[in-house]
Amino acid sequence: MLRVDNLTCARGGRPVLSNVSFDVPDGQALILRGANGIGKTTLLRTLAGLQPALSGDIQVDEEDTAYASHADGIKAQLTVAENLAFWADIYGTDVPETVYTDFDLADLRERFAGTLSAGQKRRLGLGRLGVIKRKVLFLDEPTVSLDRFSVKLFANFIQNRHLANGGIAVIATHIDLGLTARELDLEPYRAAIDDLGSSDEAFL
Repeated sequence: MLRVDNLTCARGGRPVLSNVSFDVPDGQALILRGANGIGKTTLLRTLAGLQPALSGDIQVDEEDTAYASHADGIKAQLTVAENLAFWADIYGTDVPETVYTDFDLADLRERFAGTLSAGQKRRLGLGRLGVIKRKVLFLDEPTVSLDRFSVKLFANFIQNRHLANGGIAVIATHIDLGLTARELDLEPYRAAIDDLGSSDEAFL
């Protein structure tokens, strides 16, 4: 289980979200909702251990987590197959054949990543999730550049591969992915300017 208690996180030294609490049991997903700039990315980066929290507690094994942002994280000079093999080498795993079908990459296997369209690059980038085999995924707008068909592919992977095998996903998105998942509106957790001192103090 992922458990978050009274978490306060900051961007540029200034608190953006405060007293955030939730839990996500194994096999479930949580969708983060909120206006642009409210702090969805900041929260995900804090949960993933990429930046420190100002206060509060996160109960998760960082060795089991992975964070994926808008960047595709691919090497243009490598083929699709070589890119996936690269990530497998880093994480000490293999490349399941299902990754190619889950993300519609089978016909692109020998294509150089630099020649792919934006949507194809995004599918390849998301294909990493099927290679790294981390239990807890923190995903920031994962469907950017994807058409409806590809969004459905991604949702099917999360629901039927990741969650069905006991994984956890926390996803920031503005669209309906069609997942069976709870939603968390971050508006009630928006930090007041003086939550942890004035805005001027935050930069001292």
